[in-house]
Amino acid sequence: MGDIMAMTAAEIETLIRQKLPDSVIDITDLAGDGNHYQASISSAEFAGKSKLQQHKMVYDALGDRMGGELHALSIKTTAKT
Repeated sequence: MGDIMAMTAAEIETLIRQKLPDSVIDITDLAGDGNHYQASISSAEFAGKSKLQQHKMVYDALGDRMGGELHALSIKTTAKT
């Protein structure tokens, strides 16, 4: 199978934006290694949803990339008004 390539911040943003097109996204590479990111996401889609539901929406957008190409992602979500 070989090594799994790390994801870039742009790839993460693209996947999130496909599911949450109105979102404002800020992604930071925490360790400079392409494996540990922090994503701050603001979307109107989050309105009325719990933090757990908001985070699940982000994880759903990333699909099977979590744990594969994307090893660690810290998520901060806010509802955009």
